Amino acid sequence: VLQYLYDKDGRERAGIAAEVITYRARSAVRDVGKALSLSADCVDALAKQVDGYHPESSLADRCREVGLDPQSAIGQRFVYVVQELMGFPRHLSQHVGGMVMTRGPLCELVPIENAAMEGRTVIGWAKDDLEELGILKVDCLALGMLTAIRRCFQLIEQHQGISWTLAGIPAEDSRVYDMICQADTMGVFQIESRAQMSMLPRLQPRCFYDLVIEVAIVRPGPIQGEMVHPYLRRRAGKEPVTYANAEIARVLEKTLGVPIFQEQAMRLAVVAAGFTPGEADQLRRAMGAWRRPGVIDAFRRKLIQGMLARGLSRKFAEQIFQQMRGFGEYGFPESHAASFALLVYVSAWLKCYYPAHFVAALLNSQPMGFYAPAQLVRDAQTHGVTVRPVDVNASDWDCTLEPAPQTEHGCDLRLGFRLLVGVSERHIQRIMAARRQGPYVSIADLARRTGLSRAVLQRLARADALTGLQAKTAHRRQALWNALAQEENPKLAPLLQGLADDDEDDGLLCLPALDPQQEVLQDYKTMGLSLRAHPISFHRKILDHIHVTPAGQLARRTSGQVVYVAGLVLLRQRPSTAKGITFVTLEDETGTVNLIVRPAVWERFAKVSRHSPAWLASGQLQHQERVIHVVVEKLADLGTVLSAGG
Repeated sequence: VLQYLYDKDGRERAGIAAEVITYRARSAVRDVGKALSLSADCVDALAKQVDGYHPESSLADRCREVGLDPQSAIGQRFVYVVQELMGFPRHLSQHVGGMVMTRGPLCELVPIENAAMEGRTVIGWAKDDLEELGILKVDCLALGMLTAIRRCFQLIEQHQGISWTLAGIPAEDSRVYDMICQADTMGVFQIESRAQMSMLPRLQPRCFYDLVIEVAIVRPGPIQGEMVHPYLRRRAGKEPVTYANAEIARVLEKTLGVPIFQEQAMRLAVVAAGFTPGEADQLRRAMGAWRRPGVIDAFRRKLIQGMLARGLSRKFAEQIFQQMRGFGEYGFPESHAASFALLVYVSAWLKCYYPAHFVAALLNSQPMGFYAPAQLVRDAQTHGVTVRPVDVNASDWDCTLEPAPQTEHGCDLRLGFRLLVGVSERHIQRIMAARRQGPYVSIADLARRTGLSRAVLQRLARADALTGLQAKTAHRRQALWNALAQEENPKLAPLLQGLADDDEDDGLLCLPALDPQQEVLQDYKTMGLSLRAHPISFHRKILDHIHVTPAGQLARRTSGQVVYVAGLVLLRQRPSTAKGITFVTLEDETGTVNLIVRPAVWERFAKVSRHSPAWLASGQLQHQERVIHVVVEKLADLGTVLSAGG
C-alpha cells in the first residue's frame, strides 16, 4: 500500500478517508460555554465533571457544583443547548484505517484537504459517502500489539538465540489455556479488559476456536442480542442445544445454536428467511452500520415473514431477528475474530513462557492496552520477574533485559528512561553515547561528559536515576542536592566543585534520606510506578482498624456479605451496553478488586466517582462462577479518610 501511494510524477493515488466526529458531553460543554462567554475556569471545571461519552442526565447538578445557576437565564440556555448539541456533527477527522485507492491521481476523483498533522492530507468525504458512491475503500488497521509482539520476538532472539514467528508458535498449549482460564491475562491482546477477564473463567476456553468465540462474544452486538447467557448455559450443559431444522443446524452448530458471528446471520437470512445472496449482503451492510442501529430494522418484516413462510414459529423468528438486530450495536465477522484470536493466543503464549521479554516489549510499545506501566510491572513481578530500577549507568531509553542465569527466566528487566516524566530521548541519547567511553563515576562526571543542563540533571535525580553515582550517601535527596550544585557557568564551576562531586564531598553537606513512604510518592510523581512498595501498604494498619478487606482476602469472604475495600483506581469503564453501570477496578498491595457502580450511586458520590484517584468503597460481595465483584453502595475519597485517621 505504501508503495502505491504516489505515481511516478509524485501525485497521490491513495488517501485516508474522513469520518464525521459528533458532539459528546465534554466537547458540547466546552463549545457551548465558549459561545455563551462563560469563564474559562467555569467551562474547564464543568467539562471535567461530565462523562465523556454519555449525555449527562444531571447536567444541572454539575452546573451547581461549579457555581453556575441552572435556573438563571444563562444557565437554562447553557443546559438546553448542550443537550440539543449531543450527537450533532462537529468536524471531519481522519478515519482510523479507511484508505481510498485510485488508478489515476487521487485529486481527480475526490476532494483532498490538509489534515491537522503537518504533511498529512485527508479525503474530504466521509467513509459512508464513499461507500454510497461505490469508490474502493480498503481498511488498513494498525494494532499496537503487533508492534509489541515483534519487539518481544526480537528480545527473545537477542537474549535466548531463538527465532519465533506468528506461524511458529506451538499451537494448543494446555499451560497457556490454563493461564487464560484463570483470567491471568493482563497485557494479553483483547482479553485483558474487565469484561473479558470476567468472561474467561465462565467460558473456560480450551482450544483456538474457543478463543475465536471469546473475542466475538464480549461485544455490544451479542450482548444486546442476548446471545451471551444462552451460549454459556448451553456450553455448561445447563440448557439443551436445539435447532429448528437441519439447515439451521449446519449454520449454528459450531456456536451451539446461538448466532455469534455476522456470517452466521447472513446464512440464516438465506436458509431460514429465503433471502437472496444480494439481499443477504445488504443485511451484512446494515449489521456493519453499528453506530446506526436502526438501519437493520428495515429488514424486520421480510425476515420474519420469510421464516414464518418456511414453517418456523413466530417466537423463533422474533428471537433470530433480535439477535441480528444486536449486530447493529457492533458484532464481529468470524474471520475478524479468528485473526484477533491468533494474536490473543500468541501474546498469551509469550506472557506464559517469556514474561520478562513480554513485559519489556509492552512497556516499549506504550501507550496501548488498558493498563499503565505500574500495573504491568507489578504483574510481571508476581510472575517471578526481577525488575531493576532506572540507572544512569545501566538503563537505555527503552526497557531492556539483563542476563540473570540463576533465575527461572534467565533475564531480569531493567526499566528504561522512557518511563521518566520530563526526560526526552534526545537527552538520553547523549547519556548513552558518552557512556560508551566508560561508566560515570559521579554526578559531576555525568554533567561534564554529557553537557546536560542542570534542569535535566535535577529530573534524573528526582527520579532516583543518579543514586548509584554517589559513593558515600546513596539516596535521592543527596543526589538532587548534588545535581543542583552543578554550575552551568564554566567560570564558577571550580568554586563549587567540592559540592558538585560526591567523591570530593567531605560529608559536611550530607542530607537525611526520605522516609519509605516519601520515596514511594516520589517514584509515582517521577515515573508513575514504584519498585519499593505499594502506596496503600503504608496505610494498612488504619485500613485494618476500619475493617477494610484486602483484595487478596475477598475470595475467603462469604458471597452476599457487606465488605469494605480500598485502593488506587486503575480503570473506570462504562460500556454502551451496560445501561449506565460503571465498572471500576481498584488496586491495593495484595491485588485488584472489581467494583460494579450503579448509576444512582455514581451520581450520589459524583465528586469521588469521577475524580478521586483512590477510593474507600462499601458494598455487597458477589461470588459468581469464579468471578468476584463488589456491588458498591457507598463511596468515599480514600485520601480524605486517611487524613482524618480513619
